[in-house]
Amino acid sequence: MELRQLEYLVAVVEEASFTRAAARLHVTQPGVSSQIRQLERELGQRLLDRSGRTVRPTEVGATVLEYARSALSSVAGAQLAVDQYSGLLRGHVAVGTVTLAPTLDLPGVLASFHRRHPTVGISLGEASSSELASALTAGRLDVAVLAPAHTPPPGVELQVIADEPLVAAVSQDDPLARPGRDHVALTELADRTLITFTHATGTRTDIDAACAAAGFRPRVAFEASDPRVMAQLAANGMGVAILPEPIARDHPQELQVLFIQPALRGQLALAWRSAGTQSPAARAFLTHARHSLRTLA
Repeated sequence: MELRQLEYLVAVVEEASFTRAAARLHVTQPGVSSQIRQLERELGQRLLDRSGRTVRPTEVGATVLEYARSALSSVAGAQLAVDQYSGLLRGHVAVGTVTLAPTLDLPGVLASFHRRHPTVGISLGEASSSELASALTAGRLDVAVLAPAHTPPPGVELQVIADEPLVAAVSQDDPLARPGRDHVALTELADRTLITFTHATGTRTDIDAACAAAGFRPRVAFEASDPRVMAQLAANGMGVAILPEPIARDHPQELQVLFIQPALRGQLALAWRSAGTQSPAARAFLTHARHSLRTLA
C-alpha cells in the first residue's frame, strides 16, 4: 500500500469521478484507475462502486477512506513539522474570490503571505459564490472569499469578514433622488427596474426573500457579479441598483444613496473545508488570512 494510492482514492471519492480526480492530481485517468485497482487487489475488497453515473465508495471503501485521510494528514503534519523546524514552507495554495468589497484588501493579504513564505505558490481565480463553494468541497480550492448563503455547504466553515448595508442607488435625475432624501421603503421599489447581483450569490437570495416578504417579486432587468458595474448602470439611468453602501458612495456626483427600509445587509465570508486533508501551505495561508481579514474588516 502506497501513499499515492491513498491520495488517489481520496481524490476519486471527493470528485466522484476518475476523470476529475486525475485532472485535480495532474496525472492521467488510466494511471489513477490502475493504482486504485492495485490497491483493491492488495486489500482484497472493492473500494469503489463504479456502476452509477458517479463513483461512490463501497461500505468497505468508506471505512478505508477514513484511514486514508488520516494517513495523508499525518504525513502532511510530519512535513509541516520539518518545514517549521527548518523555517521553510513549500507547496501551493489555490484561492478563489467573488468581486471584493473595497474595504477588503485581499491582494495585500496575498502579498504579505508571499513575503513571509516566498516558496509557496499562490493562484487566485474569480467565480460566483456557488461555484466557489463547489470548488471548495471538491478540493479544487483551499480558501475562498464568497457571499455566504444562509446554510453553508456540508463540510465548509465560514468566517464573516464584511457586513455592510445594502442601499438603493439611483441617478441624480431619478424620481427618487429628491434633495435631502436618504431612505426609501422597499415597497417603493416594487414597480421599479432593479439592478442587482446574480442568482449565484447569497446576497441575491436575501434580496429576493426580502422582496417576497414585502409582497412583491422584484423586476430585475440587469444582473452582475461586480457591484461596480451595477453602480455604473444606475448612474446611467438604467434602474435602481441594490448594492453595498461603500461602492455606492464611491460615485457621489452620479448617484444618490438611499437606505432601504426595512434594512438589508450584505456579507462576505472567508470559507474553507472543515473536512478532508489540507496541505501545510493551505493551513498556513488560512491562519494568515483569518487573522489579516478579521483585522481589516
